[in-house]
Order: sequence, then C-alpha cells, then structure tokens
Amino acid sequence: MEQDLLLMGANALRKAALNEQAKEYILSNEVLFNTIKKAADRYIGGETLEETIVKVKEQNTKGFKTSIEFMGENTLTEKEAIAATDEFIRIAQEIQNQKLHSTFSLDLSHIGLSISRDLCLNNLNLICQEAEKQNIEVTISAENVEITDAVIEVYKTASKTYENVSITLQAYLHRSKDDFEDLIQQKGRIRMVKGAFETPKDVSIPRGAALDERYLYYVDQLLSRKHSCAIATHHDLIQKEVVAMLEHYKPDKNLYEFESLYGIQNEQLARLKDQGYPAKLYFVYGKEWYLYLCNRIAEYPLNIFQALNDIVS
Repeated sequence: MEQDLLLMGANALRKAALNEQAKEYILSNEVLFNTIKKAADRYIGGETLEETIVKVKEQNTKGFKTSIEFMGENTLTEKEAIAATDEFIRIAQEIQNQKLHSTFSLDLSHIGLSISRDLCLNNLNLICQEAEKQNIEVTISAENVEITDAVIEVYKTASKTYENVSITLQAYLHRSKDDFEDLIQQKGRIRMVKGAFETPKDVSIPRGAALDERYLYYVDQLLSRKHSCAIATHHDLIQKEVVAMLEHYKPDKNLYEFESLYGIQNEQLARLKDQGYPAKLYFVYGKEWYLYLCNRIAEYPLNIFQALNDIVS
C-alpha cells in the first residue's frame, strides 16, 4: 500500500512538472516564487551563473568534477533561443576564465529545437565552437520521448564536426536498445540515466528490478566496448554493481565517471570519489527550477517532507 502511494505521488509530481500554467503562475507570483524556491535551493546552484560558480569552486576543491546547466526548455521564439545560446557560450567562457574543472549541459529545446532544427543546430554549433577552444565537453540532455529522434539526429550531425559533444540516453525507453547501438558508433560520451519523464503506455520500463537490469546492461556494454560514458545514478546498489564491473574491465579513468545531481545523496558520490573513482556533481541554475524541483521530489516522493521543512525553516 505504501509503495503504491509513493508511485502515485511520483506520477502526480511528474505531471505537475509538465503543467505550464502552474509553472507560469509560480514564476509570476513573487510571494509564491520565493516561498517554493526555498525547497528548490537544496537542489540548484542558484538563479545566476555567478551564484553557481561559487558552489562549483567549492566542490572542485573537494575533488569533484562538475557539470553546469542553465535551466530552460521549449523556447518559443528565436530571440529566446539566441539569448539561451549566449548564456551557454558565457558558461564555456567562465569555465575557462575561472579555471573550473567542469563541463556543461543543455536541452536542445532550450536553444531552438522546438522552433526549427536549423536554428537549433546553428546555435549548438556556436556553443560547441566556443567550448572546443578549451576542450570543454558539451552534454546534450535527455528530453521528452516525443522529440528523441530529433535530439539524436542533431547530436549525430554535430558530432561529425565536434569531438567535445556528448549525449544522454534514457535506459527506461524500450527504443533505447536500438538507439544505443546507433550512438555507440559515435565518438562522444554516452551519459546513462534511468529516465524521469512521463511517457505514454508501453513506451518505457517502470522503476524496479527490470529497469535496474537494463541500466546495468548498457553500462556493461559501454565498459566492455571501451566507450566513454557517465554513470548518472543515485542508486547505491547500481553504483556497487558498476564498481564490480570496473574492477573486472579496469578501464582507463578518462573513459568513465560517476555522476550525481547536486543535493541528492551526494554522500554516496563522495565515498566513490574517496575510493579513487572519477566523480562529477551536476549543477543547474536559473529561474526555470519548477520542473526540476518536481522531478527531483518525484524520484523519491518522501522528499516532499524535506521540501516542506525547507520552506518553513
């Protein structure tokens, strides 16, 4: 019964995350925005790049690599897409200027994919060109299954020119078995995640043992075939299984990294780092934190109580 309630809560939060009216209402209501943001602060770098860099530097000094993402998606105008592109270029410049041990990530819909493929690809080229100057990795994030084909196509086009671009693959999608064999032919790192977006029926594997097994299958394939990868998970049992794989395959440490979202079970990532495994903390920033907060709580619905405590503290 308890598990059913947690699953119901998780599904409800993922639906809430996609509710544009709710997001717009929160963003336009200063009191509500500032109140709920107290819960979001646990998981985000800040509202600005400058705030985030302070936290990134702190984690770099502790031995963590980092990733930075300016939050946002589904821009509706070319002007908005260009503004987002400029911000990602600024991230690349600041990583270099501030000597950060960091990569950065982006949603293709944030830089124009929802408007046109050509606009998106042009903006991605500008971003990758700037990042390439200092060999900074640019990771394309996962998005809704409806645009997976478009995301992969843009990535494959960009990867023909840039070796510093990588892709995120969602293990829970049934289609990922075919996508994996396609993407492993490319040079870029494959970042493995379980997948957090709500999908139509029969499109994805629900959370549980079957998904854990599928996730580990992909990681095993990546390590055994010596393809660069990121193991992005907070699941301690999966992390332990991957450690066993690493002891078996003994890949070069440049080929893989464990990754966790900032603010979520980071003590597990710290233990892996202390054991000598490459470890990365994933930071996001900006005002578009509503969807991000909903999805973080959805991953473990009991975190709603932590959120309530953060709000009233």
